[in-house]
Amino acid sequence: MTTTDTTTESVGDSGPSGYAAARLRLLQGEAQSGPPRRAALAQLTDEWLAGLFGPVKGASLVAVGGYGRGELSPRSDLDLLLLHDGSAGAGEIAALADRIWYPVWDLGLALDHSVRTPGEARRTAAEDLKVQLGLLDARHVAGDLGLTAGLRTAVLADWRNQAPRRLGELQELCAERAERQGELQYLLEPDLKEARGGLRDATALRAVAASWLADAPRAGLDEARRRLLDVRDALHLVTGRATDRLALQEQDQVAESLGLLDADALLRQVYEAARTISYASDVTWREVSRVLRARKAKPRLRAMLGGGKAVPERTPLAEGVVEQDGEVVLARVARPERDPVLPLRAAAAAAQAGLPLSLHAVRALASMTRALPTPWPAEAREQFVTLLGAGRPTVAVWEALEAEGLITRLLPDWERVRCRPQRNAVHTWTVDRHLVEAAVQAAELTRRVHRPDLLLVAALLHDIGKGWPGDHSEAGEVIARDVAARIGFERADVEVIATLVRCHLLLIDTATRRDLDDPATIRSVAEAVGSASTLELLHALTEADAYATGPAAWSSWRGSLVADLVKRVGAVLAGGPVPDPVSLPNTVEQERLALEAFRTGGPVLALRAQTEGTASDEPVGVELLVAVPDQPGVLPAVAGVLAMHRLTVRTADLGVVSLPDEVESGAAAGSVLLLQWRVAAEYGSLPEAARLRADLVRALDGSLDIAARLAERDAAYPRRRGAVAPPARVSVAPAGSRLATVIEVRAQDAPGLLHRIGRALEAAGVRVRSAHVSTLGSNAVDAFYVTGPEGAPLAAGDAAEVVRGVEGALG
Repeated sequence: MTTTDTTTESVGDSGPSGYAAARLRLLQGEAQSGPPRRAALAQLTDEWLAGLFGPVKGASLVAVGGYGRGELSPRSDLDLLLLHDGSAGAGEIAALADRIWYPVWDLGLALDHSVRTPGEARRTAAEDLKVQLGLLDARHVAGDLGLTAGLRTAVLADWRNQAPRRLGELQELCAERAERQGELQYLLEPDLKEARGGLRDATALRAVAASWLADAPRAGLDEARRRLLDVRDALHLVTGRATDRLALQEQDQVAESLGLLDADALLRQVYEAARTISYASDVTWREVSRVLRARKAKPRLRAMLGGGKAVPERTPLAEGVVEQDGEVVLARVARPERDPVLPLRAAAAAAQAGLPLSLHAVRALASMTRALPTPWPAEAREQFVTLLGAGRPTVAVWEALEAEGLITRLLPDWERVRCRPQRNAVHTWTVDRHLVEAAVQAAELTRRVHRPDLLLVAALLHDIGKGWPGDHSEAGEVIARDVAARIGFERADVEVIATLVRCHLLLIDTATRRDLDDPATIRSVAEAVGSASTLELLHALTEADAYATGPAAWSSWRGSLVADLVKRVGAVLAGGPVPDPVSLPNTVEQERLALEAFRTGGPVLALRAQTEGTASDEPVGVELLVAVPDQPGVLPAVAGVLAMHRLTVRTADLGVVSLPDEVESGAAAGSVLLLQWRVAAEYGSLPEAARLRADLVRALDGSLDIAARLAERDAAYPRRRGAVAPPARVSVAPAGSRLATVIEVRAQDAPGLLHRIGRALEAAGVRVRSAHVSTLGSNAVDAFYVTGPEGAPLAAGDAAEVVRGVEGALG
């Protein structure tokens, strides 16, 4: 005989005392736990209450809320509605209520009760959303089944009819509760019911589904609810109280009762469940908003289109990625099964545009995209850096990728830090969210460093060693070296990232715990860091890590100590001026182009596809060589033509090719500028070289107004930018070169950026001897070696004027 059979028999024999004994046996028994025990407890309670109700006409007893769902935890309230059709007198209904309520109170059970007719119940639900939500889970317990069924049908119909108005009210209710209680997936003492991602939100998702307007993503949602309910059951049994707050002092006992290793394993399970529910909530409320917008717009569209069907507008964002109805979706021509970079490209485009990734798009990418080769191709690395550098919108996009398992597919080591709690009052987030937050903070500091890509990746990986034995910085160094190599960084860059991860606590610990006037302190830091460029990155990483930790981790005092330490260490690491750039080597191809440009007096172009040795040897970009006789305006003209043709500049170098003496003899100048670019089509196919050359000829002779053409295009198709980028930073590199003044520009990459910089330098009357341009994710880091008309470095005042001119052009 099952436990339920035994308890039912006891209830029938002994009434309330029999129910209490049977309830106790059920809760103390080890044969059942989880959903079976909750269902058995609900059935046991149903049978006892049905016995108390007795044979009564025109009335029924209805379970609502959690009891209605059959989810009775050991200390749950009993949510009951005594429903009657009004045919019985008030005294008779009151006597019936007393016959049920008092035995419940006598047993010390919490009771939430009401007595209403169907009409009264519906009116109350219309006025009180919480009552409405409880009635959506109404379940018959005893009495007139038809009365209960009629109420349930009417309540569901009311809910569906009123959903366009009431769902907005429900969403506000959820948002207010989240503001009060915080996010369950990050709290050390979470409220399993009220916090965002808790049981209340799971119930709200059921209500949305009942409206028929939208439905939550089902994958893992039921399991997440079950896990939170299991934890609450164990919490009730451990404490003997009706509590939903998982306090620190009870976590070890709750973990033990659930068969888990320790309190950290318990919190990790809770966080994973909460994250599933939170993500489902985000997706569901976004879908509700979309459906309601469509309903409002439909009559207007029909009128405008004469009754025709509206076609959703699709705006290209990147290759294979478009925006539709406020979400990022895959283009119709996208082929995820043949494009392993597509998940990162879609994610980067979504984060840059400040838009959510469509659930269907993420699932398609997760199910259809093949794995990236190792090491990653250049485009994958660049899109990954772009995603990290997008700022605050990165978080939502990252969560969407993680919900469908794409993050751990890209970075297998991420699994160990995912949802890992940090039992430190200073920390606001779990380890994984802290790492993403550090990348968000680092995105604000990219103008301070020469290599923002290394900063962003190091920020994401700096605590990747947590969860491994020993010092997490040392463990993280090993992991970071492996991850950086897999992503495709060169060996020297891999070592820089590994050093940053190993030393990410070095500056703050030394500045706050050591004597900075002791030369040995400064020498030890200099030896650990190794170079001025790494020190620059480490300084920014230290600040990003602190801001991502929490408000208590950083202050102006700590900042000033770290800045003082960096200044002292930088002085030790300073090894003299930066060497002058070397002229481009004269390859056979370069010399041929230079000779042809010199003889014809016009520009000469060559295009060559680049591959990186992948299995398919698919092109990852195009190398463009442009040779032009030395003349003013070459840089802005070439950059402007590339922007007009929607070509994204990844890297660029400008230099002078030395021509053979016999060619130069008799020539006044005899110098040819060679511009070496690596470009990629923003979307679509690459233009023909002949078209590029024709436009470049017109740009150089002044018959093509590039600035006007770019302005017209931007006005017609404005770029949507959801991420607010830090302002551009233009500066003069100190002691950059003995032969030229080095102007450094760090800015958000955008179409026409290099064209605007080139025009500003031309307007300043300086000569660009060489240029080194690189696009690292969404960041452009450019260095221009400029001289005055006489060929000497600029005076300090003139250099400052040039900086102001470039800043104005980028403002």
